[in-house]
Amino acid sequence: MKQLTQEWLEQLPIKNVTKLTPVSGGDINDSYEIIADNQKYFMKVQPNKGKEFFEHEVEGIKLIGQYATVPTIIDYGEIDGDGFLIQKWMNLSPFGNQYQLGQMLASVHKHHNDRFGLDKDFKLGRVPKTNTWQDNWTDFFIKQRLNPLMDMAIKSREISKEDLNHFDNLKESFKKDMDSHHSDASLLHGDLWSGNFSFLEDGNPILIDPDVYYGDREFDIGVTTVFGGFNADFYEGYNDTYPLDTGWKRRIQYYQFFYLLAHYVMFGDGYGLEVKSILSQY
Repeated sequence: MKQLTQEWLEQLPIKNVTKLTPVSGGDINDSYEIIADNQKYFMKVQPNKGKEFFEHEVEGIKLIGQYATVPTIIDYGEIDGDGFLIQKWMNLSPFGNQYQLGQMLASVHKHHNDRFGLDKDFKLGRVPKTNTWQDNWTDFFIKQRLNPLMDMAIKSREISKEDLNHFDNLKESFKKDMDSHHSDASLLHGDLWSGNFSFLEDGNPILIDPDVYYGDREFDIGVTTVFGGFNADFYEGYNDTYPLDTGWKRRIQYYQFFYLLAHYVMFGDGYGLEVKSILSQY
């Protein structure tokens, strides 16, 4: 964690900082509880990556915030090359109304675009994302998600020739499944694991840390199933609001694979067996 000096803190857009306490807030950023002018804030700092690092998150919060509860952004910027993002402090709980959480995600997904992607790439994360607009989901997901991620895995992890043959088969299977499935370009959270939602003190849900783009909504649903944390009420609330198409439980394996492969690239061999287990089915 970067040591923030008094000189650094004095350059923040909030003044009279009287307390700075490190808190948990993910594995990518340094996170702090900060008190200034008797107000409490949550601040994330990304050393050496500048203001641009948080621009994508800010855009995502603004987009999703039209349809769901999200953090309140105070400001973001750059100090001495370090990016920072300041949000209003929230007292959060892991427990709340998951049925309403499902409804909230469905409301986000009901916002459609005419193409898949986003108007900006996000290249500063551990897994860089190219979001060039595509007219169909199959091209976008294979060319701009699966293939680049596998290229990263080949360079950093143990990927055998047999694994690559299975990977080619997985992509062919994906193409066939997409031929019989209509994909709308829904606004996606993009990284919806259990660490990226929470509940306010009144039990109402809130979505945090988005990695937005427009894609097939089954991508978000697939990610929710990888590490758990979403109960039956969540899926009931979602389907009561925006029913998933027949066959979704089979198709989400492609998105489970992507998410596990991303974790294999970022965090190592602990995810290798799960990645290879899915590949072996193709």
